[in-house]
Amino acid sequence: MEKQEFYTLAAFEYVADVQILKGRLMSDGIPVFLRDENTLNSDPLISNAIGGVKLQVYYSDKDRATEIYNEIRSYAMDDHGNLRICPNCKAQRMEIYFNRRGLFYKLFPFFEKRKYKCLNCEFITEPN
Repeated sequence: MEKQEFYTLAAFEYVADVQILKGRLMSDGIPVFLRDENTLNSDPLISNAIGGVKLQVYYSDKDRATEIYNEIRSYAMDDHGNLRICPNCKAQRMEIYFNRRGLFYKLFPFFEKRKYKCLNCEFITEPN
């Protein structure tokens, strides 16, 4: 039997957050695996410590799964309900980003300042 490699498409803080994407991928015939799902179901408070629940697909499904994920993912919006625009490349593909470096921010993530990361050029910025 051929060995299949997994690709981590995305990580989510809580198991409930991944269910819509999982359902959509599975309905399109893409097998989905949730790494650390059972661990977080038994103790959701350790999500930050283990990096959340990871949605994984086979490498052979990576491109198609990424395309579907990019269609349905929600992007960051400003206070007026408009998509945030990357100051570097002007793309409207920003998402909330926390780097959670250091033990303090891993234990108390709510103290870290919110930032935004462009999914187009990977530029990281703070809100105005």
